[in-house]
Amino acid sequence: MGRINELADRYVDDWARLSPTGATYAGIKGYDDQLGDFSPEGYAAQADLTRRTLATLDATEPDTEAERTAKEAMQERLGLELARYDAGEVTSELNVIESGLHELRQVFDLMPTEGEEAVSNIAARLGQFSGALQAYKTTLASAADAGHVSSRAQIVEVAKQCDVWTDPDGDNFFHNLVESLTAGDALTADLRRSAAAATAATAEFGRFLRDELAPRGREKQAAGLERYQLASQYFLGAKVDLHETYAWGFAELARLEAEMRAVAARIAGPGASVDQAVAALDADPARQIQGKEAFRDWMQALADKAIADLHGTHFDIPEQVRRIECCLAPTSDGAIYYTGPSEDFSRPGRMWWAVPQGITEFSTWREVTTVFHEGVPGHHLQVAQTQVRADLLNRWQRLLSWSSGHGEGWALYAERLMDELGYLEDPGDKLGMLDGQAFRAARVIVDIGLHLELEIPKDNPFGFHPGEVWTPELGWEFLRGHCRLPDENLRFELNRYLGWPGQAPSYKIGERIWLQARADAQARKGADFNLKEFHRAALDLGSIGLDPLKAALARL
Repeated sequence: MGRINELADRYVDDWARLSPTGATYAGIKGYDDQLGDFSPEGYAAQADLTRRTLATLDATEPDTEAERTAKEAMQERLGLELARYDAGEVTSELNVIESGLHELRQVFDLMPTEGEEAVSNIAARLGQFSGALQAYKTTLASAADAGHVSSRAQIVEVAKQCDVWTDPDGDNFFHNLVESLTAGDALTADLRRSAAAATAATAEFGRFLRDELAPRGREKQAAGLERYQLASQYFLGAKVDLHETYAWGFAELARLEAEMRAVAARIAGPGASVDQAVAALDADPARQIQGKEAFRDWMQALADKAIADLHGTHFDIPEQVRRIECCLAPTSDGAIYYTGPSEDFSRPGRMWWAVPQGITEFSTWREVTTVFHEGVPGHHLQVAQTQVRADLLNRWQRLLSWSSGHGEGWALYAERLMDELGYLEDPGDKLGMLDGQAFRAARVIVDIGLHLELEIPKDNPFGFHPGEVWTPELGWEFLRGHCRLPDENLRFELNRYLGWPGQAPSYKIGERIWLQARADAQARKGADFNLKEFHRAALDLGSIGLDPLKAALARL
């Protein structure tokens, strides 16, 4: 093992000790009974580890080409993580999808639930939950003292999530968690006490957000250019021209909507609008599923079929990766997401759907492309196969390296790839893919426009408020005009963009960079270009920033 790889493996061990919840997310065993330190000192310890590792990394020469790529990837990822910490972004981060609160709540979703040891670990973590949340309060308050705090509107939205998670008529998360477990009388009593304490602590955290932090929150939700540039680079792993990308977003959305109109004519007849085609699809009983459990089973069957079809043809899928679980999340905020397998694959990769309360009917034509995005050839292939590659990648590359632009860009690229491979010949499924792509293009426009407070182009192809400056109200109007999501889902999406600058555009911008990387490889190799070999070589680099990805691919 080379020196870079030894350093990377040591970093994983040290990081896991400092971040037990992160270890569970990464599938590293041995930490499931701990929550870790969410105080300012805990965050500082993680930053100190990153700082020391970067210093050693800078002074260490790689022994091989593979280590050169690993070094570049670590320098890029860890360097941006440290820059975000030094800028106060890490300790103040609080939005409807990402925060210390969400990390603490969601880690229970990934924990084993069968057997005495598993249940005891859950009990141990529940017992520490109140203390961890109290420490996190201190972190948020200290960050606010230093001038780093989320917007007031975002803080209130997170407080509302606390309400839903603890409401007996809502998610009632901790109560339902422990009641689903099998344990002896003494342990059951301990679980119930700890669940009640965790519920009370979460409700109290919601009050803290409303009464103490929200009054200190920023009035303006826009991040501004300096914060947005750092966020964009972090999520993409690449520097892009934000103004050029903003203009490209308008052109890309117009292109997609023109293609959608052409597909709509195939569905509902010549001259039919996209909305008329959607109505026809939604009226087709063959494209509807009643009940979220039945819908989960449909997703599972489609995910399994995709794996069976693609293995040995367009991809060589490792045996460990040929299993995925489709799951209903224990919360109801509307999010759809993927979680990777544990390091030993005893916990498989999982596709989750947090179904909003009251939603009982599902349209399959909308979600075929979602299954490809979250499953194979999307996130599951990308993430899980990376964990198999111990012969090529060090432990940091396999378990901890993640760039949203690389990951979400690949998953969006995977949706388009499935169309190229003939899996979206059904016009309803094709319209679903295009609608999802248009949704991602719309949020490139809205996210950059809102956070940089840009002027809406006077010549924009939609005639939308030309010359006006973006506001959250205009963002809502634009999304409703171009995205076919229920209002409750779309409201969550807009709140997410406002509170998590730079992340939402990473999907479509990431796909754009992936497509350019493929075109560059085709140009370099000419007649020798092979798509299957390109995918294998690219994925074998692991999830790295998109600038390091392009550099590594150029050397292959």
